[in-house]
Amino acid sequence: METTLSRTSEILQNNLEHSLFSWSKQAGLNPINVERAKGVYFYDRDEKKYIDFSSQLMNVNIGHGDQRVTQAVIAQMEKVNYVFPGAITEARGDLSKKLAQIAPGDLNKTFFTLGGAEAIDNAIKLARVYTGRHKIVALYRSYHGATYGAISAGGDPRKHAVDEQGLPNIVHVENPYFYRCPWHSQTPEECAERAAAHLERVIHYQNPGNVAAILLEGESGSSGCIKYPPGYWKRVKEIADQHGILIIADEVMSGFGRTGKWFAVENHGVVPDIICMAKGLTSGYLPLGGIIVKDEIANHFNQRPLPLGLTYSAHAVSCAAALAVVNIYETDHLFENTLKMGEYMEQKVEELKTKHPSIGDFRNTGLLGCIELVKNRETKEPITPWNAAPDEMEVTNKMASKIRELGMFTFVRWNYIFTCPPLIINQDQIDEGLDIISQAISIADQYCD
Repeated sequence: METTLSRTSEILQNNLEHSLFSWSKQAGLNPINVERAKGVYFYDRDEKKYIDFSSQLMNVNIGHGDQRVTQAVIAQMEKVNYVFPGAITEARGDLSKKLAQIAPGDLNKTFFTLGGAEAIDNAIKLARVYTGRHKIVALYRSYHGATYGAISAGGDPRKHAVDEQGLPNIVHVENPYFYRCPWHSQTPEECAERAAAHLERVIHYQNPGNVAAILLEGESGSSGCIKYPPGYWKRVKEIADQHGILIIADEVMSGFGRTGKWFAVENHGVVPDIICMAKGLTSGYLPLGGIIVKDEIANHFNQRPLPLGLTYSAHAVSCAAALAVVNIYETDHLFENTLKMGEYMEQKVEELKTKHPSIGDFRNTGLLGCIELVKNRETKEPITPWNAAPDEMEVTNKMASKIRELGMFTFVRWNYIFTCPPLIINQDQIDEGLDIISQAISIADQYCD
């Protein structure tokens, strides 16, 4: 027992003293010391079990510890681990073909990256080179990654620390956020019309001939799962087509079954020009991302050099893992389960609304969901303001602490609690998770007017 405790302490010490942690003050951290994971659960070195209600970073879609992926990785590594991106492998070819089959329209060719932010950066670069234009239009309430290009494209306040060093010629517009509609719309459809009109006005102010692309998440994720109201996506595509502007769909978080479709944009009947992907592509088992482009863009570079390159592009082992994961989505009918469990989640949260006056709104598509908490349902004053200062985070910190204490891992951000479990989840596990969230929301109820 003493040896186990010693090793646990050593692991904690090694991590805290010799590695840096994302988005955090480095002093005073108390990270979960993870030992193993299986299904929708993971365990720390004290054998405490946590239900994973956000699929880690909304990426472990097939759940933890699926040995079919392990075996695919081993089989690939027994043949070849790495070759330079100018060579080809069986895994690269098979995965590329499969992605062409599942992508909408004529998006048939993929350039592989190692993650979502790299995918965004390369999509922006490609759009600018292809169109000869330079401006990118994106939403304020969005997140596209943390590299300089990707964080500039997003509107998440974590970018503020590097705003002055950001990528130039990014133009932001308001979201079609019906629950807090900037235009005080009476219906979701009206919000969609007004948001699209606002987008079109801004494009005209910026000169449409200078706009290379409009970049939107296929479905909103960590900014609060702000659902696109009916008609918005299609109207954006119409505006883009009218002015020769490309559409880049960021499906890094919303892709690969998270909303019940291969890509969330399919829920809106729109075929983009470029799709950015990562996360669910390998279910987080290995790093891999990419951009899928339509034939017209790919063919543009038949006689011109493609100005994209990465040392680990199309890494053979990551491609093998991705191919195994994509096959699991199909063989295990995970998209069907996503839709079924998403409906169940919505029913159960509706029941929670009758119990908790602090629940203002619940937005969910498939298993990409977020509970928004308010002090007053009439005024919609958030329980914690957007981009809250540390002294405004009392209730959020209390809820996050309670959720961890009760054995759950999920995002608790400002006045949001996210419900994005692995796509393999069942009803009993949803009940288990929502019971923990209900206990945490009881804290927020005490701050209601």
